[in-house]
Amino acid sequence: MTAATARVDERVAHVGVLRRLLLKPELGALVGVIVIFIFFAVQSDVFRSWDGAANWLDVSAQLGLMAVPVALLMIGGHFDLSAGVQTATAGLATGIMTTYWGLQLYASWLVSLALVLTIGFINGFLVTRTGLPSFIITLGMFLGLQGLNLGVTKQVTNQVQVSNIDLVPGYHALNNILASTVTIGGAKFPIAIIWWIGFTAVGSWLLLKTRFGNWIFATGGDPNASKNVGVRTGRTTIALFMMVSFMAWFVGNTQFIRFTSIQAQSGIGQELYYIAAAVIGGCLLTGGFGSAIGASLGALIFGMTEVGIVNVGWNSDWFKLFVGVMLLLAVLANQFTRRLAEQSRR
Repeated sequence: MTAATARVDERVAHVGVLRRLLLKPELGALVGVIVIFIFFAVQSDVFRSWDGAANWLDVSAQLGLMAVPVALLMIGGHFDLSAGVQTATAGLATGIMTTYWGLQLYASWLVSLALVLTIGFINGFLVTRTGLPSFIITLGMFLGLQGLNLGVTKQVTNQVQVSNIDLVPGYHALNNILASTVTIGGAKFPIAIIWWIGFTAVGSWLLLKTRFGNWIFATGGDPNASKNVGVRTGRTTIALFMMVSFMAWFVGNTQFIRFTSIQAQSGIGQELYYIAAAVIGGCLLTGGFGSAIGASLGALIFGMTEVGIVNVGWNSDWFKLFVGVMLLLAVLANQFTRRLAEQSRR
C-alpha cells in the first residue's frame, strides 16, 4: 500500500472532541465571559443583581449590534474604519430632515437609510474596483464623514448637535420599537438587548447556513481562488460593507431616539471597539475565520468589564488597559487556533 492510499481522507478523519472545541472561533470569548463574570460577581453585589445585569447588557448591546456585521466584514477580509462615524451620520440626517426641514419622521428615517447604504456601497465599490486596502478607503471615508457631519450640523443648526426629536409626530411609536424597556426582576432592560440577540442570531445563520456565508469565508480566505471557482467576491464585499452601514443606521437612529439628541462628533473612535470586540470574539485580522456569536461575546466582555470596574470602585481609566491586554491575548489565541485548524486538515 502506497503512502497516498494509506493517507486518511480529511473528510472522514477522526477529530477529537477537544480539538473540535478548540477550532470554534468563539470558544476563547466564551471562556472570557465566564471568567470575567465570576471575577466581578464575587466582588460586587450590584454587578450580579438584576439592575447590574441590565446595565452591562445595555452597554454590551450597543457595541454588539455593530460588532456582528463588522465581524462578518472581517471574515470577508476587510475593515471599515468609517463604521463608528456612520452612526452619527445616520442620526444627524434623520434629525436635521425632521426637526429643521419639516420632513415626516418615518420618511426621514428611510432617507437616512438610503444615505448610509450609499456610503456602504461606495466603500465596497472602491475597495473592489481599485484594489486598494479597505483600511485606506474607509479611513478616507471616516475623515470625510467626520468633517461633513460637523460642517453640515453647524451650518443648519448653528450648534454641534441635533435635538428635540421627541417633539415631532411619530416619535413615541418609534421610541416603543427602538428604545423601550422590558421589566425583569424589577430591573428595566432596554429593548436594544433583544435586537442585539436577534441580529446575532441572523448573522450567525447567514454565516453558517447560507451560500452567501460560504462566499464570505471564501472571499476572506483566498479571494483569487474563490473568484476562479465562481464565487462573486466583488458583490460579496459590497454587500458586507452595506450590511455594516445598515447596522450603523439602525444603531445611530436608536441612540438618537433613545436620548432625543445626537452630537456631530458621536461615534468617532467606536470603530476600534467594534473591531476589537470581533477580534476578541475569534475573528482573524487576515480574514477567513471567525463568527457572529464570538463577536457578540466579545462585546459582552466589554460591557461587563466597563460596568464591573465601576461597580467594584476602580478607576474607569483601567478599562483602556484591559482592552489593550485582551486584544493582544485574543490575537495570540486566534493565531494558535488558526494553526491548529490548518494542522487538522493535513
